[in-house]
Amino acid sequence: MNPADPSLALEIRGLARRFDQPLGPNGAGKTTTLRMISGLLKPDRGSITVFGIDALADPVGAKQIMAWLSEDPMIYDKLTPMEYLEFVAGLWSVESNVATARACELIGWLGLETHAHDRCEGLSRGMRQKVALAGALLHEPRLIVLDEPFTGLDAGSARLVRRVLRERVHAGCSVIMTTHILEVAERIADRIGVMVAGRLLAEGSLDDLRRQVGAGDGNLEDTFLALLQTGAAERTVVA
Repeated sequence: MNPADPSLALEIRGLARRFDQPLGPNGAGKTTTLRMISGLLKPDRGSITVFGIDALADPVGAKQIMAWLSEDPMIYDKLTPMEYLEFVAGLWSVESNVATARACELIGWLGLETHAHDRCEGLSRGMRQKVALAGALLHEPRLIVLDEPFTGLDAGSARLVRRVLRERVHAGCSVIMTTHILEVAERIADRIGVMVAGRLLAEGSLDDLRRQVGAGDGNLEDTFLALLQTGAAERTVVA
């Protein structure tokens, strides 16, 4: 077996997980795959490496350079956003002065200033999603894994989160996310993968996918529908 390439943000080989009952609304395997990558679910077989670190042999090492944000993230309702970020900083052993500076930066970056000292239980879904995102970014991960991060967000919040993710990419971070919103994938993804029944049906840039199905200059929706016809894929996009 070839040694892991430390220049690759994520490398997956032969990954599989079997269930007695189908899980998820469509069974494409996207959330299951991300949960295995993040260490929340153990695969039956296969390998996962994050920047050259074997995530199965050294899960702590992999988690230290990775962030995971689920579709419905759990935050502590009785804490304020600032208190929550202080708590997360402690989990990652971030020095107090560094943690405070990063927390203030993230609070401002995500437009949470007016709610920084309100209990999270009173925040809207969009605000809670942004607090969870701030917590995921606090230890400055090199890989960010997001499962449907735009679910339930209003247009303004969704635009802000897209901008933050793009800025993190420009800073050298790698982002992997799932979304059913084709417009989001088309707008922000450098590479797009279409999953069906745990199998990657197609992957590449939008131009790559267009060429695969002869979609010309069609948008992602047109290209996606063409892929559905050629691959009998379910409507699930991983970006």
